[in-house]
Amino acid sequence: MNLKELSEKLGLSQTTVSRALNGYPEVSEETRKRVEEFARRMNYQPNSNARRLATGKSNTIGHIVPLSEHDAINPHFTDFIAGAGEIYNKRGYDMLISVVTEQSEEQVYRNLTHNRRVDGVIVHGPKANDTRIGLLKKLKLPFVVHGRTGDPEDSYCWVDVNNRRAFRQAADYLLEKGHRRIGLINGLEFFTFATRRREGLEAALTAHGITPDPEIMISGEMIEPSGYKAMMQLLAHDEPPTAVLCSSILNAIGALRALQERGLTVGHDMSMIAYDDCLSFLPSTGDHPSMTVMRSSIRLAGKHCANMLIDQIEKKPGNRHLLLEAEFVVGASTGPALQTAEI
Repeated sequence: MNLKELSEKLGLSQTTVSRALNGYPEVSEETRKRVEEFARRMNYQPNSNARRLATGKSNTIGHIVPLSEHDAINPHFTDFIAGAGEIYNKRGYDMLISVVTEQSEEQVYRNLTHNRRVDGVIVHGPKANDTRIGLLKKLKLPFVVHGRTGDPEDSYCWVDVNNRRAFRQAADYLLEKGHRRIGLINGLEFFTFATRRREGLEAALTAHGITPDPEIMISGEMIEPSGYKAMMQLLAHDEPPTAVLCSSILNAIGALRALQERGLTVGHDMSMIAYDDCLSFLPSTGDHPSMTVMRSSIRLAGKHCANMLIDQIEKKPGNRHLLLEAEFVVGASTGPALQTAEI
């Protein structure tokens, strides 16, 4: 059924029906409800091109994913998209995911704005000096950043986790257990979340009178092989750590594999705490978790980003900045410090 047929059955003009379906205020509430109810009954789906011409909106949210040596399409991104997609479906928006090269990313944003393909975008993987913020402001394209950049925090919309506090809390817990050599298997530190995680660990060490040792703080991709390689490097150190913080449950799995190959027991020979994103494909283990974690749902972050962006697009009041806190959950992977000589 097209707009003309729907209008004829309702006995209304095509203009009135279109305005009712698109929320124009000059249409009475009674007419709007009548049109919406009948359209649902008839399973009417408006033509997206016609809707864009009529309203200037596409009802589409863009996710621009730049691919480089470090692939941004990972399980964390997938769970984020699942959460955001749930909100888009509820609020009548579609999703456009565009995988681009870093060199073409700016032009893609310009083209999407010029062609009115999207009403707004989610910015992924923010860096301290992120040129996308200035570009999107110049284009006047609504956006929400998943994370934070080095820009003034009140100058753009963002949803983030308090990474610094989470890693400080985890480090404080290990220090209370007697650990003085605490290593870090971090994400890539040109991303702001990874920088803040290192800062949290360093702040805890400094507060306890311990000088942070950069030699036992390793930065890399948050995948299993990187975690394995980093743990092997830490174990080969002249003074290996007695405990390690991991920036993801994924690199923590690799670190566990390295410990097992060396015949070491996590929680006894080496304590370990992971940042756990509550990934859908890797559920936590009930009331007695095997891993001590800083728990935060990236799927929930996707929902928050989607709602915040749509509120901005629709000029509705709502949060413009949201700082989430990770939950600290003690499991079996941590224990009192042993002498480093035993490792």
